[in-house]
Amino acid sequence: MSAKSTDPDKAFVLGLDGVPWYLLEDWIEAGELPNFARLVEEGAAGPLESTKPPTTALAWPTIATGTWPDKHGVYAFHEVQSDYTNEMNTSHDLARPELWDVLSPAVVGNVPMTYPADDIDGQMVTGMMTPGFDGGFTSPPELADEILDEMPDYQIGLPWDEYHDDREGFLEDFETLVASQRGLLEKQMTVEDWRLFFFVFTAPDRIQHLVWDRDVLLDHYRELDDALGDVLDYVERHGANLFVVSDHGFGPIDTYVHTNTLLEREGYLTRKTGSGRGALERLGLTKERVETLLGTAGITIEDLYQRLPESVIESVASQVPGSHALYDVDFTETVAFTHGEGSLYVNDAERFEQGIVAPDQIPAVKAEVRDALEGLEDPETGQRVLNVYDGDEVFETDDDSPDLVVRGRVKEGYLNGNSLSGSVFTDSDMNATHRSEGIFLAWGPSVEAGSAPEEATVADVAPTLLHSVGEAVPEAADGRVLSEVFDPDADAARRDVVERALDERDSSAAHDADYDEVESRLKGLGYMD
Repeated sequence: MSAKSTDPDKAFVLGLDGVPWYLLEDWIEAGELPNFARLVEEGAAGPLESTKPPTTALAWPTIATGTWPDKHGVYAFHEVQSDYTNEMNTSHDLARPELWDVLSPAVVGNVPMTYPADDIDGQMVTGMMTPGFDGGFTSPPELADEILDEMPDYQIGLPWDEYHDDREGFLEDFETLVASQRGLLEKQMTVEDWRLFFFVFTAPDRIQHLVWDRDVLLDHYRELDDALGDVLDYVERHGANLFVVSDHGFGPIDTYVHTNTLLEREGYLTRKTGSGRGALERLGLTKERVETLLGTAGITIEDLYQRLPESVIESVASQVPGSHALYDVDFTETVAFTHGEGSLYVNDAERFEQGIVAPDQIPAVKAEVRDALEGLEDPETGQRVLNVYDGDEVFETDDDSPDLVVRGRVKEGYLNGNSLSGSVFTDSDMNATHRSEGIFLAWGPSVEAGSAPEEATVADVAPTLLHSVGEAVPEAADGRVLSEVFDPDADAARRDVVERALDERDSSAAHDADYDEVESRLKGLGYMD
């Protein structure tokens, strides 16, 4: 695409959740993805480094804000509280303005972690972690009825982990998910008045967790390539810059490493005991057994969350034995525990209600625990299986960040998990998981053909997009403007980067009541850790 003397004032972000650079590169070179090949030839393309850890809940907010989690405030889908319970993170928990807060009018569709929908200048349809279609699903609210009238089978997401023994059923339902996301994109592309268009396909992540079969995946990537062709036509008609990005990459795994089980083995964590729990376990009444019995009766865990009082949920969760990383731990005798996507917390006496570690002892405890985790080896291969990072170094600006970040060596096939398993090592129940290297492609009037970003990260997307359309970059942004991808004749390449101060968002707002009833209580009975 030839360069122009002036830059466009609008940009389109097409997000592809979980698409790795190496797969895309292989299939482009093989001639399988003509529209992606066009982007590489006519624009900029290269890998994009994700957050640490590389997970959806952290990475999409970083892409949308240009800040790392210690500034935007989200470290996982759910946050551990001082009483060791979980609270789901929502859009209200983001502390930094997102792209659609600073560039408007905006069209936002299916972006994870956007529920409940912000009242923006434009329209928003929330994505992953949306509990249902009642209240908070769209802005303006009446847009929800339009979507459901036009697409009565509309799906927001697909719980791949419910299909382990039903690959055929999964692939059938997956096609409904893809059709839903494609249909929403087509509907939203009827909007003509926008400066920012931000849409995410979460389908790649859903299928890759369960079906790591290159032939099956290639068929899906061809669908993505076809959708990209429609987007290219739309973007070209609007004279906009296009950014195609993923929040993280993907690759196969085969082994879970249960970090809380390791901490228990090394004396840093203690499970709950007691005559009541022991008697129930001897009788075979565990959380896993309860779930099996409910399934036989056609009752889902979600049904219980919605119908039972929270006091009952909490009581069962704390009394029925199981392997939950929070509810089955005796925190009066626990020094450290892992939570979420690899966040490790020392049981700080000032931070947690039953904390037993004095603040001045935390550095020493962190060092001990880190040595134990980093020294863990696979007994069959002698290979080290975990990478561990100091939370104070990864998340420099937030004193309440995790103390350590633990990540399985996924390229060697290991993924860390939190459940209190009977063994530190177990076979994985998923075929693939997240890796750090996603994708970055840019195309449009401001972009140099055949260029490539240099060591790009997910924090660089927002600053680069804003600069490309002539807008100032937020002073708080951690990312940089990827100036190397701009055409030398474009305004974006010639002008200096300008910064502006933006107020933090109010992240103390109360969560939506309907969301609390459905999602915020995904902590009881031990089915979400």
